[in-house]
This record gives sequence, structure tokens and C-alpha cells, in this order.
Amino acid sequence: MSKTILIVDDSASLRQVVGIALKGAGYEVIEGVDGRDGLTKLDGRKIHLIISDVNMPNMNGIDFVKAVKQNPTYRFTPIIMLTTEAGEDKKNEGQAAGVRAWVVKPFQPNQMLNAVSKLILP
Repeated sequence: MSKTILIVDDSASLRQVVGIALKGAGYEVIEGVDGRDGLTKLDGRKIHLIISDVNMPNMNGIDFVKAVKQNPTYRFTPIIMLTTEAGEDKKNEGQAAGVRAWVVKPFQPNQMLNAVSKLILP
């Protein structure tokens, strides 16, 4: 049975690139267009990992992570931030919210898949 990953990013092209890489590695992919939309995808089904952008309309990535961590079903779901934000302040804010890894764009798909395979829930 394949594992499911939720990608939350307001860039359709980025969701596509990440989705292709993940599907190529055998993962199921669900997409959310921003933090608020991402939360609607957390509907009780098993999600093994979340990849989220930081800067998005409606609800940014940090607020999204905080909301995910409030949800008992997904509290322990590992979250990777995939973002152009390389600043230490944002990273620290992300870590405090519960982010497990920080991948800066532009990224190599292998680098991202490596982080995914290390963190994904069994």
C-alpha cells in the first residue's frame, strides 16, 4: 500500500513538479492550494507526510502547521517546509510550530525525496 503525502502550495507549477517527483517514487499525492484548503484535506484519511509552502494567501504555512498540530489525528504527521524563505527567523518560527525539515527552493527533487523518506510515517 502506498503512502499519502499532502502538498500545500499556492503555485500550481510547484505542486506539479513536487507531485511528479513523489508519484515517481511511489507515493500517493493530495494537493491543497493554500493553508485553509490544505486543512480541508485533513478529513480523517491517513496522511503520512505534509509538504507545505510558507508564503501563501488566505492562510500561510506557519499558521497552517499550527492548525495541523491542533488536530489530534494529524498532530504527529511530519511536516516539511518547501519555501524560498531561508531566514533563520522563519526557520525558528517553523520549528517552534512543529516543522521537521526545511527545504529551500529552488530544490533538487532528490534532496526533497531524501527528506521525505527520512521523515515519512511508517
